[in-house]
Amino acid sequence: MQASTRLTWTVAPLVVTAIALAAPAAAQDEGTLRAAFEGRRVTLKIDMPGTSDGVDVRPESRRGIDYADYGGSLKRFGTAIHTGDSVTVTLVKVKKDLIEFQLAGGGFGTFGDDTSTSVYMPLKDKSEREKDLEKLVRDEPDRERRHRYERELGDLRDRRERENRRIEFEKERAEEVKRERVAHSRLHGGSRFNIRYDDRVPSGMRPEDVKAVLLDYVDFGDGEGFRTMPGPPPPMPSDPRLRKGMSRVEAERALGMAIEVAQRRQGDLSITTLVFLSGDEKISADFVEDVLVKYTISSK
Repeated sequence: MQASTRLTWTVAPLVVTAIALAAPAAAQDEGTLRAAFEGRRVTLKIDMPGTSDGVDVRPESRRGIDYADYGGSLKRFGTAIHTGDSVTVTLVKVKKDLIEFQLAGGGFGTFGDDTSTSVYMPLKDKSEREKDLEKLVRDEPDRERRHRYERELGDLRDRRERENRRIEFEKERAEEVKRERVAHSRLHGGSRFNIRYDDRVPSGMRPEDVKAVLLDYVDFGDGEGFRTMPGPPPPMPSDPRLRKGMSRVEAERALGMAIEVAQRRQGDLSITTLVFLSGDEKISADFVEDVLVKYTISSK
């Protein structure tokens, strides 16, 4: 018993010390990242959905972004920040297993935002007189008196139903106004990247580490690629009519009808590839859930 007690008293200070050291380390990483990024303007390389859920980026995953979820968010919430938009980094927050990289407010749906589109307007219930008349009509043996009760009951019901129709109309109109307000707020509330790790955020995260994770999605405007490969890769041909995140309809409107359409599966994703001809170029575009995720340009 004494040995066990001594072991407990020996281990406990070590645990407390480890926790005490871990907290300042995380705070120090966050302070460094906030100082490097907050207030800085960056340019987006992809469309960003109008929600505080933002876009999840997983550095430890081969794909980085789950484009099925990404496309679903764009369809559901609309685009708050478009490809090519320049916005301000408003907050960088380091949590246990993620880094929040908030843009232009972080996205609609944060604490204090009213995301509900419903309006409570109770319908008018039966009055006590209406209930009494229903009982009188049911129990009254005299026909003439029963008819008199029925006429009064009918008038009360008609009045109540007219009032409830008015209430329902007002409710629909109020909810439409609220839906428009929420939609407007979503498109003007910014967005965010959530850099997620399987276990925990690596200690000692530097600004260049964050830039490397977001390299394919954000242009920091400093000319630094932070790629691990030696030397910068040759620039890929691009087309000003195309951008990642645009819909299939928008791509077909810009390039015309595709000359080839093919589908394939990659894990749990269904990928549709469209091939377009434009002048002397052939453009191959990959879509997930009708959202453009990648395209290449080559000669005919």
